[in-house]
Amino acid sequence: MVRRPFEAAVRGALALGLAAVLTPGAARAADAWYSPKSDGKWEVRLRGIAVIPDDSLSVSGVPGGAASISSSFVPEVDFTYFFTPNLAAELILGTTPHDVTGRGAIAGADIGSVWLLPPTLTAQYHFTRLGEWTGTPALSKVRPYIGAGVNYTMFYNEDAGQFRDIEYDDAFGWAFQAGVDVEIAEGLFLNADVKYILLDTDWSINHGELRGKVDINPLIVGVGLGYRF
Repeated sequence: MVRRPFEAAVRGALALGLAAVLTPGAARAADAWYSPKSDGKWEVRLRGIAVIPDDSLSVSGVPGGAASISSSFVPEVDFTYFFTPNLAAELILGTTPHDVTGRGAIAGADIGSVWLLPPTLTAQYHFTRLGEWTGTPALSKVRPYIGAGVNYTMFYNEDAGQFRDIEYDDAFGWAFQAGVDVEIAEGLFLNADVKYILLDTDWSINHGELRGKVDINPLIVGVGLGYRF
């Protein structure tokens, strides 16, 4: 006769304890760190980008020797942290393949291909929403930004084409940026972004038989979605 009241009391205590744990948990889940927030500290974007080199490749000792580097279309991921509502830092991650073809005195030469891994860190200024500038409700979700920073490009998976060997030196470059976020739901944004990177490096073919300089200077145009939390 004592056992059943004891079991009932235990079950009641467990039920109360479980309710005490789950109820605050459910409340917290609605406002978890990863919940969408228009003014959150973090924003993650997925973009499709076009990398368009403004290229110039010279060959030492071969007057008129040059080459062109193909454009590339790839996905890209970036992460932005907002220190204040206006000041942020963005890290851009992506990798792009490019074909290299001779021009000028070496027109038609197959110089193979190379992959670029160019992580880029920019400091950004995000302007007040355009609707607040103009008093136009239709622009209340539109927020432009500008940025500048540094790029470090690593070259890998080189294919020498018709030559035995080719090497590109990893290099630093300056990056400049402009873009716009358009909020389409709480914490969800359409994004358009343009970057120009001042990037040049040295290269060599056949272990130094031919050497030269490459000015790549890519224009990077991207569109995608952002999630802020």
